[in-house]
Amino acid sequence: MRALAILFFLVLVVAHQDFWWWHTHEPLILGFIPIGLAWHAGISVCAAALGAFAVKYCWPTDLEEAVASDISSSTHNSREGSEHA
Repeated sequence: MRALAILFFLVLVVAHQDFWWWHTHEPLILGFIPIGLAWHAGISVCAAALGAFAVKYCWPTDLEEAVASDISSSTHNSREGSEHA
């Protein structure tokens, strides 16, 4: 899945350059949005989707487990210390 996220990221980097729309504002999307602006809005939506995909499928679960165990052990240790005071 990580390779797919990296590939999607690289496609977005290339698509973001949109040199094919540099010298025109037509066609207008929905009758009033210049094509370059609509293109960048689409790129932004795709970037948000890539972020959600990366968090869901590429997030390192071993880090999550390590943090969870550190939190539970520190909470357990602080409770023991307060009981003896």
